[in-house]
Amino acid sequence: MARILIVDDSPSQLLGIQRIVEKLGHEWITAEDGAQGVEVAKRELPDMVLMDVVMPNLNGFQATRQLSRETTTKHIPVILVTTKDQDTDRMWGMRQGAKAYLTKPFSEDELSEVIERILSASSEQPPAA
Repeated sequence: MARILIVDDSPSQLLGIQRIVEKLGHEWITAEDGAQGVEVAKRELPDMVLMDVVMPNLNGFQATRQLSRETTTKHIPVILVTTKDQDTDRMWGMRQGAKAYLTKPFSEDELSEVIERILSASSEQPPAA
């Protein structure tokens, strides 16, 4: 079982993603914007972060960049889950350190597959020193 941090400013999106994560048998914690997401990730060190992009205070691209550059959190895979569906958005998100990019609306199967694939890949790699 993994602990997954869900970062989204939409209560309905948070709830929907929580249900999917729970159905997969994982624990979840939440944050309501990018700044809070970075704080929670540093404190809780989750196994994965599901990050929205369009949020107040610190957007998902900025938060992902901070997490991927911070020594204590750079090993945590970030999946961007967003309505931003342009190729340039996807490319920019991956350049910030995201391991996957999923656009809303998504199906339960799509999110489940990405979560399991990224968790499986990260468990095969030894943690960075």
